Amino acid sequence: MKKISQNRGSTKRNCGKKSSVIRKSIKPVLQKAACLLPALVLALCILPIRAEADFEIPRTCLVRADGGTAYTVKTLDYDYDYNTYFSLRDMAMVLSDTEKAFALDVTKNAVSLNPGKAYTPVGGENIPWEDSGNPGASLGRNEFQVNGRKVFYYTMIMKMPSGYYDCFMMAADLAMILDLDITVPAAGTLQIQTEKPFRISPAALEEEGYFDRVDTVLVGDASTGEIYYQYRADIPHPIASITKLMTYFLTMDRVYAGQITLDQQVVVSDAVHLLSSSYDGVIRLEAGQEITVQELLLGALLPSSNECALCLAETIAGSEENFVRMMNRKAAELGLSDSVFVNSHGLPSYTESAFPPDRQNHMSAEELFQMVSGLLKVYPQVKEITSLRSAVLPSLELEIYNINPLLRNLPEATGLKTGSTNKAGSCLVTSLTADDGDRKHDLIVIVLGAENSIERGRISELLARYALDTFYTGAEEEQEETRTPEKDPENLPVHAEVAVEWILQTAGIGMVQ
Repeated sequence: MKKISQNRGSTKRNCGKKSSVIRKSIKPVLQKAACLLPALVLALCILPIRAEADFEIPRTCLVRADGGTAYTVKTLDYDYDYNTYFSLRDMAMVLSDTEKAFALDVTKNAVSLNPGKAYTPVGGENIPWEDSGNPGASLGRNEFQVNGRKVFYYTMIMKMPSGYYDCFMMAADLAMILDLDITVPAAGTLQIQTEKPFRISPAALEEEGYFDRVDTVLVGDASTGEIYYQYRADIPHPIASITKLMTYFLTMDRVYAGQITLDQQVVVSDAVHLLSSSYDGVIRLEAGQEITVQELLLGALLPSSNECALCLAETIAGSEENFVRMMNRKAAELGLSDSVFVNSHGLPSYTESAFPPDRQNHMSAEELFQMVSGLLKVYPQVKEITSLRSAVLPSLELEIYNINPLLRNLPEATGLKTGSTNKAGSCLVTSLTADDGDRKHDLIVIVLGAENSIERGRISELLARYALDTFYTGAEEEQEETRTPEKDPENLPVHAEVAVEWILQTAGIGMVQ
């Protein structure tokens, strides 16, 4: 069985008889380039440039657990001062005599962390750096397991002078894994309180400027409409592939209206094939190929296939132009007055003009929360797709994977959608299941405009844990901007089958399709 490639292919064009003409036209260009190449290489050797290279600043920090001995912990500031990653081996020694002790095994590209087990020193822990130069470690999503369960965190692994490998990770990530409280009482120091659970205050983070790194965030309970926290949530921003949630919404409307079926075979058009062959293609689809509506939904929501979203749009409305009109009508029906859609997938959209504008779908976090709340109430089965880590598309004999990192880190996570373009930044809408004893609730975390997928994942997980903590224990303080929007009757189930499913879900019985 084929597996979907995570690398995007380059756009392919049918050259035909023009290929010889193109070769002739580019020959002089290649000749000029050959002349310039030696000069370019010489310039690169002379000029001190730093392109995409990583750079880490080795430092140390004094870390104390529960008021005990202060240990020296090696740190790496990644690219910038105070963008700090801490040595896990050093931290294991700090916590070795506490209830948060953990065993650690680090290899060249993998980490295994086991809370509750004793750490075995390998030598070199809690001593300063022997060399202050750039260690040359690389930040990446190395394989990471906690008690044998795979999780997604960005770390740096490097070989130490002792000959053993060490892993460096953010203090916030370690605090979430071990469920403990970490504070910075003074410069160059870290205080760990193992008896206190991990908690954050979004208001305090906002005051410190933490959310300046994103466009907007919002945390709330979709089942009740209560908003726990919001930051610049009323300003529309590009949403990239979050768009595909609206495409799913409209597809399911047509399914329940009896106009299409999930097992209906759809013929791939030339336009869909062209998109799948481009740089933004995710799943290779050939013109004339047949694929089911259900498979298109899986492709659109898990690996975020743009061509699957376009294929759904053409199937439902005959053309993407007609589908976009339906999207904007649906937005108006839901009361989303500031939301604008220009396509079915969220990629940049250009018009035929001498100066073509870069148009993108826009929503505010506030209206996105309203749309997602309606979607989860009317079609809760969307979570049966977005909670999958992988799926198989029989028509293509292809295995696809969900690119949502929080599904690995939080057992309560059920989706929903990632998104990313240069203009939108990195976006993520997270759904979480919580139970108050009477019925299940869908908690929602929206992060739009993060600088990269690392920040998107970390901020989303911090706020997701805040959402769960607020749901089960209550907020520590009432936020001035927190408000609960009025109930929108458009968000209630409108089909008999869906209404029954919603009732069963609140009773904790799910219906699987």
